[in-house]
Amino acid sequence: MFEFDQYLGFLAFLTILTIGFWLMIFMIMFVIPYWIGGSFIERMKEKRAAKKAKREALEH
Repeated sequence: MFEFDQYLGFLAFLTILTIGFWLMIFMIMFVIPYWIGGSFIERMKEKRAAKKAKREALEH
């Protein structure tokens, strides 16, 4: 059987493993799509600004 310090070490290992698992799930579900969506929106803004600048340059 486990001694008490081995039992505490095993519980610490399970706690760290569980925290890592849920952090990975959180990042996959929320952070990564947010990052990709923000990147896409910024790219669209840059394209619109470039088109607007080109259009204004042609008008003047």
